[in-house]
Amino acid sequence: MSLQDSVGDVFASGGLLSRSFDTFSPRSGQTEMALAVARVIEEGGVLVVEAGTGIGKTFAYLVPVLLSGDRVLLSTATKTLQDQLFGRDLPQLVSVMNLPIRIALLKGRSSYLCLHRLEGARTTLDSSDGLKLKALAKIESWALTTRSGDLAELPGLDERSPLIPLVTSTRDNCVGAECPQFKACHVNLARREAMVADIVVINHHLFFADLAVRDSGVAELLPTVKAVIFDEAHQLNETGVQFLGVQFSSGQLIDFSRDLLTNGTTFAGGYADWATLSFNIECAARDLRLLLGNVRTGSKLRWVSTAPEQANEGDWLAAMAEVERACSIANLSLSVVKAMSPDLMRLSVRCDALLERVALFGAPCRQDAVRWLDVGMQLRLVEAPLDIAAVVKNKLIKSGLENESHKAWIFTSATLGDDPELRWFTEPCGLTDAEILRVASPFDYAQQAAVYVPMNLPKPNEPEHSVQVAELVARMATVISGRTLVLTTTLRALATISDALQQKFKGNSDLEILVQGKLPKRELIDRFRSGNFDNKPGCILVASASFWEGVDLPGDCLQLLVIDKLPFPPPSDPVVEARSKQLEAMGKSVFSRYFIPEAAIALKQGAGRLIRRESDRGLLVIGDSRLKRMGYGKRLMASLPPMRQVDSEEALFAELSSLTKPSTTDQNSF
Repeated sequence: MSLQDSVGDVFASGGLLSRSFDTFSPRSGQTEMALAVARVIEEGGVLVVEAGTGIGKTFAYLVPVLLSGDRVLLSTATKTLQDQLFGRDLPQLVSVMNLPIRIALLKGRSSYLCLHRLEGARTTLDSSDGLKLKALAKIESWALTTRSGDLAELPGLDERSPLIPLVTSTRDNCVGAECPQFKACHVNLARREAMVADIVVINHHLFFADLAVRDSGVAELLPTVKAVIFDEAHQLNETGVQFLGVQFSSGQLIDFSRDLLTNGTTFAGGYADWATLSFNIECAARDLRLLLGNVRTGSKLRWVSTAPEQANEGDWLAAMAEVERACSIANLSLSVVKAMSPDLMRLSVRCDALLERVALFGAPCRQDAVRWLDVGMQLRLVEAPLDIAAVVKNKLIKSGLENESHKAWIFTSATLGDDPELRWFTEPCGLTDAEILRVASPFDYAQQAAVYVPMNLPKPNEPEHSVQVAELVARMATVISGRTLVLTTTLRALATISDALQQKFKGNSDLEILVQGKLPKRELIDRFRSGNFDNKPGCILVASASFWEGVDLPGDCLQLLVIDKLPFPPPSDPVVEARSKQLEAMGKSVFSRYFIPEAAIALKQGAGRLIRRESDRGLLVIGDSRLKRMGYGKRLMASLPPMRQVDSEEALFAELSSLTKPSTTDQNSF
């Protein structure tokens, strides 16, 4: 029996999945995708699958993978999705299919406890900081019992904790085989398990970081696998661009300066004035950051000449020269003592790398790349390619097909384009010759959801727009007692809308306003899901950025989704500007080929938060009249799921009133 026949039997009515899961029912789209994946695994080739929400794409590729018996690499967009695949989906299927499959989870260094750095972490903390010392004690206790060292397994550890950099390693500060904890190293253990596993689960960040620096073991794994599957592939290009470029930050300098002080004092205390050397590097890093002190945090500054925009050229060059001087002096001292300790040897290598990056950002940007400056608590200098097409064609698929027969490359996501060829995804990823499969969602959107575009709001660029959106949200959310998610296109709109809603419902115990950034993302989602249950108030969650995708809020907890305006990319963004110029040079329409597809994908991703199960019901409101007034609005509306259109405010509130009747279930979708 062929793999395709075996896969078809598993998904058939009365098949293994039907017998094993009460909530499973055959879906033609899921079976179609599973059979296509099976065929490509058998024959080799490149397959791009856009699988609409509710298809059950995870099982559609996992079943063929497990039945094939081949070695497979699975890559997901985030560590959260990694943990879901490794901890839930794969074990479920392996159990019901009764297969002798070895599964491994591989993450980046920063996800694993470093035993060597843990030993020195206590000496770097202020003895008066009781909270950090208490948290460190919890990590030290956990370190005695954990086998994997994966910090995701440590309850109560916030992913933003300042302790994490103190107890994890980076490629820069890892001392490798010279480490006294090398044999017990959790990173090495994870890599050893990955090398002997049948299925290895990684993430896109790790995949591309390894392509750039060959530091995680993925490069060694890749030639040994028969198939590579990228889930949530819509994030692939942006992730690849980030890691295939070169980055240099003031944070790297400060981390280096502190390690220089700690290790220099510990291993070569009398050989140099380590405190002064460290102080000079940290001061140089902070002075560089202070040059942009008036620039709003979160800004991305263009950098087309010798200095980034909004930075005085003379001051910038002088500050960079001071960074180079401070690092060079430290390097001289390290060159004398580096043989005394693996930690000092590693510091010397790090210093060489920092000086190389200072030199790179002092020279002109490469012609095939774009350079910019990210302004946050630290400065991050970035030079990156415009897309990953060349790398995918030349380093991945081409070499894989030449050197290993019948390797399969499979890319899938719910959103990959707004045209039949999925050009938004395939062109920048170098996959224009791939086989394309589009599988529509099984949801009955016309029955389950409606979309409304208010025509009486101010134009999106007018100051009153966000305030008026907030007023409309308040009126609508009151009808359904919360159950509302507001997605904004900018942080400024997030602040304006959330402030207005908090003022509106101040003292109201029936509705709670949740705001991105005020609590960790996981807490916000948990609180939102519990709204209107167990005597808790209903919730309005106002969010931006990361909440546009990857957020699953099934059932009645979310029934009203509001998007403040069309999510066009900002023209002033350095990467957007560079890609626009590239299209102009090719004689193509920037608006039609870039801005509209980008907006369509983002809009589709955001709208996808509303209907997650066959039983869900909801209303989508997009506060941007351009959807109705402008010619391109039809194209953007066509990118949305086929919901009913509501044309008046009276009909809008009638729809809202109908949602007050519970629908309701929270079924798993396999």
